[in-house]
Amino acid sequence: MLTVAPDQLPALRPWFAPERPGPMIFEHVARTGHGHVRVDRWPDPQVVVAALPGNVALRGAPDRLPPDALDGETGFVEAPTHWLPALRDVDPATGVWDRLVAVLPAGAAVPAPDVALLTPADAPAFAALGADSAWIAETWGGVAGLLAAGVARGVLVEGRVAALAVPFYVGGAHEDIGVVTEPAYRRRGLSTACAGALVADIRARGRVPTWTTSPDNTGSRAVAARLGFVHERDDVLYALRTPVPSRS
Repeated sequence: MLTVAPDQLPALRPWFAPERPGPMIFEHVARTGHGHVRVDRWPDPQVVVAALPGNVALRGAPDRLPPDALDGETGFVEAPTHWLPALRDVDPATGVWDRLVAVLPAGAAVPAPDVALLTPADAPAFAALGADSAWIAETWGGVAGLLAAGVARGVLVEGRVAALAVPFYVGGAHEDIGVVTEPAYRRRGLSTACAGALVADIRARGRVPTWTTSPDNTGSRAVAARLGFVHERDDVLYALRTPVPSRS
């Protein structure tokens, strides 16, 4: 597989068009510089693999996937349904993770609470972030990359992150919101406050806020409902070399 240079990525945009709310992995790579895009050949590729830590998008012809194309890739795969047999050739235990995708209507009035825009100076506050929350920074290459981007809204309590909202995927027309709240600070409205502040930022950038979660994540679904998000579609991701998350 060949790694595509950043200045060549626009030529691959039609493979992922039209942009849809949800896991916009290719667009996030192209627009932020985090992650990578690989192809089976250049020019005229037949397979395109866009990857961020823990997140992969596939396009093209599954029967043209080189045997080593997904070596080292682990996590959740966004791909058309006809890719599932090829994924199970790579990992027979590949599972299906049901997802719900929601969009915030333009007319939805969302309060913008006074929640801090975090900066690199706040990095020490992430040291105690729990393992279940660490995923929040992975599409930005980790905490340093997330804070350098200046896009995270968070509540700090006694020098540590209590709750945080980030644009987990950045597209051309949409930004998909990721939110975490540490267990000790739940049921205080912090996720809603952080996400509300981030909604204002996303709208100020001229994009539409979106929300992706799983059917069994009642807490996430409740926050989205309070903010006014409406269901856009049901979707799935494929869990490659990783278990399907469960709230049960």
